[in-house]
Amino acid sequence: MKKGPEGGDCPLASPGNLVKSNPDNNGSNGASAKQKDMLSSSGELENVQLKPSRETSRKKLCGYLNKLGIKGPIKTWKSRWFFYDENKCHLLYYRTAQDINPLGSIDLSNASFDCKVENGEGVFEIRTPSRVFTLKAISKQAMMYWLQQLQMRRWEFCNTQSRFPVGSALKGSGYLGILVQQAVINEDFLPPVKTPTEAVGLKAASLPAPQTSTALQNISLKHPWTELQNTVYNICGSKQLWGNSGNVFNFSEFQEPPENLDEEQEVEVETGCEGTAEDGRMEPRMNWVRKARWMNSGFLGLPEELSRERNPMDKMSVLQQQILTLTEEVKSQKELVKLLHKALEAAQQEKRVSSMYLTAAEDKDRLELMRHKVRQIADLTSRLETLEQEKKELEQILTLRDSHIQELKEHVQLLMEKNHAKQEVIMVLTEQMARELSDPLQEANTITAETLYKQQEEIDHLKDDIDAYKTQNQFLNSEIHQVTRLWTSVSENEKALLMKCACLQARNCQMESKYLTVLRKLQESVPGLPSSHAELVRKLIQEALQWDVKEEAEGFNLNPVSEYDEYGFMTVPDYEVEDWKLLAKIQALEIKSNNLRSQELVEKPLRDRWNSVGELSPSAELKNLIRSGIPVEHRQRVWRWIVSRHCSHLPDHYQRLLRQSQSTEHPACRQIELDLPRTLTNNKHFSSPTSQLIPKLRRVLLAFSWHNPAIGYCQGLNRLAAVALLVLEDEESAFWCLVHIVENLMPEDYYSDTLITSQVDQRVFKDFLSEKLPRLMAHFEQYRIDVSLITFNWFLVAFVDSLVSDILLRVWDAFLYEGTKVIFRYALAIFKYNEEEILRIHDSVEVYQYLRFFTRMIMDGRKLMNIAFNDLNPFPMKLLRNRRSMHREELEAELRELEQIKAAYVKERAEQGPQDLEEVVSEEEEEI
Repeated sequence: MKKGPEGGDCPLASPGNLVKSNPDNNGSNGASAKQKDMLSSSGELENVQLKPSRETSRKKLCGYLNKLGIKGPIKTWKSRWFFYDENKCHLLYYRTAQDINPLGSIDLSNASFDCKVENGEGVFEIRTPSRVFTLKAISKQAMMYWLQQLQMRRWEFCNTQSRFPVGSALKGSGYLGILVQQAVINEDFLPPVKTPTEAVGLKAASLPAPQTSTALQNISLKHPWTELQNTVYNICGSKQLWGNSGNVFNFSEFQEPPENLDEEQEVEVETGCEGTAEDGRMEPRMNWVRKARWMNSGFLGLPEELSRERNPMDKMSVLQQQILTLTEEVKSQKELVKLLHKALEAAQQEKRVSSMYLTAAEDKDRLELMRHKVRQIADLTSRLETLEQEKKELEQILTLRDSHIQELKEHVQLLMEKNHAKQEVIMVLTEQMARELSDPLQEANTITAETLYKQQEEIDHLKDDIDAYKTQNQFLNSEIHQVTRLWTSVSENEKALLMKCACLQARNCQMESKYLTVLRKLQESVPGLPSSHAELVRKLIQEALQWDVKEEAEGFNLNPVSEYDEYGFMTVPDYEVEDWKLLAKIQALEIKSNNLRSQELVEKPLRDRWNSVGELSPSAELKNLIRSGIPVEHRQRVWRWIVSRHCSHLPDHYQRLLRQSQSTEHPACRQIELDLPRTLTNNKHFSSPTSQLIPKLRRVLLAFSWHNPAIGYCQGLNRLAAVALLVLEDEESAFWCLVHIVENLMPEDYYSDTLITSQVDQRVFKDFLSEKLPRLMAHFEQYRIDVSLITFNWFLVAFVDSLVSDILLRVWDAFLYEGTKVIFRYALAIFKYNEEEILRIHDSVEVYQYLRFFTRMIMDGRKLMNIAFNDLNPFPMKLLRNRRSMHREELEAELRELEQIKAAYVKERAEQGPQDLEEVVSEEEEEI
């Protein structure tokens, strides 16, 4: 028979609870043995042993408490025997100390304790995540002792559990448990409470259980099977003690019982209890313990006890008390016998039916029996439905009667209040008449004495409440203090581990980047290596390019480079040239390393500043924050705010444009369809024709072509709209973002057929390049390099497909807020970033080849931002406008001159055309 949910531990810390154990409990015993081994191995840390050993003879925590139970609508107090299980941190409770199976358990590992003054003296609560248990001790001292012991043992169990992680976590968690235990000992929040031996401990198990008013009040109706098991066990144990004669009052076997059990013997009995549970059998030599408990429990009238009584009346009272106790026990046993009879009748009925079924000679008879049972079930079902209908009708009638009774009660309450008010008036008038008739001085003295007495009583009650609240406050403060210290220590350890992990990941990226750089150098020198070495280098390069970026080892990612970033851009572009593939992976590792190193010093303070920003409004501080880069979680909100400031969203305007594009085909529709597959090929959201964002991009471009017929569609608008879709996610928001870029940020005619303003910006940029970077511009002029062949696309699409995604989105943050001068700043910063590398190249073809992909070699976005906004100052917008107007006039004059030359040439050709024809004809005629 299993002892309950807790298994292999003795549920009762008393000598009389030695019982046979189920072999199923070996699993839990093995687990406890395993825990002991782990404790012994981890005990070498700091020479501290958190769990006390058996040699310390630690007292078991057990005793009787009253538990608030619910029997129907009435709440009653039930006496229960409580025992603390140290292996599982559970508080088991039984009906009596002699029971073998618990009625239930309370998990203390996640529980909290509370003692409220208004509940009464000795009442406290244990709150678990699933239920609140209300318990009551016999005194305030016993309550505080239980609370203090449960708190200490719960902390010990939690700290012991934290010592078992494998690896380096063992030392940290064990040290944390030692700190918590020392904090509990050193902090003098709640002085230790002395043990109330009359209500708590092993000796309380041999005392009689607290009596209840009725025989069945203390029986648990929720656990009938457990009650039956305990009763059968007690009856069987009693028969073994009483002998085969069946005489309850036969004391022949108790000739020489031990008088008392000291504490050492109790510990030995506990050890025997655990050993018996592990072996699964009861030793006969332990029967004297049960005999001693029955002799000391007060249930049997011992001659020695009666002989000690001097007064016959005392003897009579003792015997009467024993008779009452036995009478109550007989009543409870009768009730249990009735329950057993009912169960027996049900079992016999099932047996008769089964016998009839089995004794049937043929299958037809068995089938008839089955049909008969089916008909009975159908009849019972119909009767049940009828009864349920009657029940519903009765419930309705009962509800009506309850409402009528409630109305009558309210009426009676009103009448009673009126009567009470009248009685108060009569009493007041009577007191006034008595005061007038009696001596005024004597009446005043009487009133004063009564008032002082009442005030003194109130003061005493208030003092008691104050003491109780102080005790409660100390207990709760100790709990909060320990939790706070534990949380602080854990948070500090977590922060340190996160920083260490970031440093290790950055160092891993650096090492991998250096390894790939060495492979790239070897790749360049492959023709000069022996064939075996060259083959080895090729294999290493192939393995490095096929290295799974999602590989994990020892619980965390040692290669932190992921395939795609937050917006779907490939971190390692897929180039066709092997040399470029290796270079792209090196760049991705360097970028990730820089981000990890700046995470704690730069990115975290920046995120904290953004988190503190409430409602957005234009300011110098917001401008600096946007230049530093908007975090991913705030970028969408800030972009929407920037676009809404400059574009008034007309209601239903976008939907109207979509309907127009569906009804009428735009001339630019064909060009849009051709450009869609070529949009952001390095982004997983646009890389496939079946991607979800492709239809959205098509609708945005068609809507814009109808919104701005002067431009319609120009190559480059597809990439601007694609970036807006990736960040804003909403079609209409992306549409208005494209409108803001084309109509507000970019100058007029930037995306026209002639692209005249775009050509003007290239001339302005050459001027700024000559002023800011004269050495580099002279180098370009020396080798006749036209930088506009490279930078024209930068300006047209705001660096899309030129910079890596992380740097690109930072450029767009400042570009949307400040305008096109940001493009000039970053274009100059890109050349400044790579100036020395360009100056080392002395061949025009190599310079052009380097300029084709050198923007992808920029790995430090913070450095590029500092060059753009700090090293290249001043850069006023007024200067940019003046340069644009000057170069526009020059370009328009050149275009007019070209138009004049073209017109003159056409006119000359028109005049010379017929004359030349006549000459040709005449020559042919002469030949004929």
